[in-house]
Amino acid sequence: MPEFEFYLTGSLEKIFPDTEPKAMGEAHRISILRGEVPAVQIAYRRKCGGENLPYKYRFQCKVTGIPASARFRDVELVPSAFPCYEVTDENYLTTRPGLFPDLLKPKKENIITPMPGQFRALWIDFPDTKTLDAGVYQAAVELTMLPEVYMGDGTLKKPEHMECERAVFPFELEVAEAQWRPQSLIHTEWFHADCLADFYRTEVFSEMHWKVIEKQIALAGRELGVNMILTPVFTPPLDTAIGGERTTVQLVEAELKEDGYLFDFTKLKRWCDICRRSGIENLEIAHLFTQWGAKATPKIYVTENGLKTQKFGWHVPAVSREYRRFLEAFLPALQENLEAFGFDREHVYFHISDEPSRENLDSYIQAKAAVEDLLKGWKVMDALSDYVFYEKGIVENPIPSNDHIQAFIDHGVEHLWVYYCCAQNNKVPNRFFAMPSARNRIMGVLMYLYRIEGFLHWGYNFYNSMFSIEHIDPFFDTHAGFAFPSGDPFLVYPGADGEPWSSIRAEVQREGLDDMRALEELEKRVGRERVVEIIYEGVEGKITFENYPQDAEYLYRLRNKVAAEMKRAVGK
Repeated sequence: MPEFEFYLTGSLEKIFPDTEPKAMGEAHRISILRGEVPAVQIAYRRKCGGENLPYKYRFQCKVTGIPASARFRDVELVPSAFPCYEVTDENYLTTRPGLFPDLLKPKKENIITPMPGQFRALWIDFPDTKTLDAGVYQAAVELTMLPEVYMGDGTLKKPEHMECERAVFPFELEVAEAQWRPQSLIHTEWFHADCLADFYRTEVFSEMHWKVIEKQIALAGRELGVNMILTPVFTPPLDTAIGGERTTVQLVEAELKEDGYLFDFTKLKRWCDICRRSGIENLEIAHLFTQWGAKATPKIYVTENGLKTQKFGWHVPAVSREYRRFLEAFLPALQENLEAFGFDREHVYFHISDEPSRENLDSYIQAKAAVEDLLKGWKVMDALSDYVFYEKGIVENPIPSNDHIQAFIDHGVEHLWVYYCCAQNNKVPNRFFAMPSARNRIMGVLMYLYRIEGFLHWGYNFYNSMFSIEHIDPFFDTHAGFAFPSGDPFLVYPGADGEPWSSIRAEVQREGLDDMRALEELEKRVGRERVVEIIYEGVEGKITFENYPQDAEYLYRLRNKVAAEMKRAVGK
């Protein structure tokens, strides 16, 4: 009988088929607040022994010692032909194309089949720990070989002289007295509703489309720590080639009559209802002007004389009088309806134009001036990298990238947000396939240290090539047509029957947000100064967005130290 190898690993291990995994350390203990979703992995393979067998061995997996249901998902390998740009740093797992562990595919049965000569992984987590009592649970993952194996013809058979093997991997789960509280950080992942219609080949805002939209929003809001969603009141003018267009997704119907514009907000109400029941507390409205300069208007369809036509788009300049006339009617009506649908001005954010540069300064100023009075009293923010936009008072609520945020920090800018995307590929945290998971999760610690109030990423479900020139298959093309390193364009996968499938990156990112929550919770008990001391224990130099602990063990140790400090605080 062949030999098998099994490893219990932490959630921050990326298990490649040709690399021996690192077993779980830190005394095999995971520390959480009640309500968090802890995770471990089982890495497994069948050793190559020269057998030429027509059947496959199977092992049943179960978890003991924790009175909470375990969820089992396969860690699937996903191809990346473009894992990184030419400029990298030393904190990459690899810079070579290949297969990367990323997709978390739901399992129908908690059974694994070790493959000859390659490691694979099973992701095990616990989605509901809210009801667990505080304390330390002596848990274990148990693997038991099933007495029947699959034959080459697909039938099950019990071979002669086969012994059932059993392996047990203990670990400890420590649950704090503190309850997992609502997330203070506002977290938005740009939602591309058009990509869902395109991938599933369904009509925009058909019942099938609405079903898929709701499932992906629910995953974001209920499981992945997302509490704000980009809302396509008209088709967002993002990642669209100049003169080109994306599939139209316009929630608000517009009609022009002799006495002015009229609007139908029925679809927007349905969108808002989905968001509210999915845990989305904030909306960001599609940008009012085109990306990278604010030089033109978004694609907006308007019905005139019974005919629906594209009235605005690349062919209409940003400072068009007719667009101003449209916005004078549209924005007050939109704001009134958003408040009626449960999203008041404290929970709605507007954008002028995405990622303006210094070369676009004049056009951005002109675009902003065209709508500034219509947005008075409402929150307006934009992602950018140049401090001059804030320094000159052009953008009051900037969202700098994490490789340009230091200038804003040094100048004492308050209420900071932060973002990263493809360009943040050197030194700073990011979530590319080719980066270690700790480089993703450390953002939670950094955002706590620098009192970051919001995090933005552009790629929740972007299943297009760069500039939306063509649609892509995200299970094959993970880099938007060699435009962005794999891991940047999307965070979740469009699974079978409209079901969204999560990723290692999505789960680890949420763990980072949970770290931030745990640090905030500890601060309430022992003060910020003590929490910062704990974060810095064993760290040399100042922690910044470019200089931070890079190993996974630091994060595991930090959570265990937080748990110990909480217990001491309770005992005082």
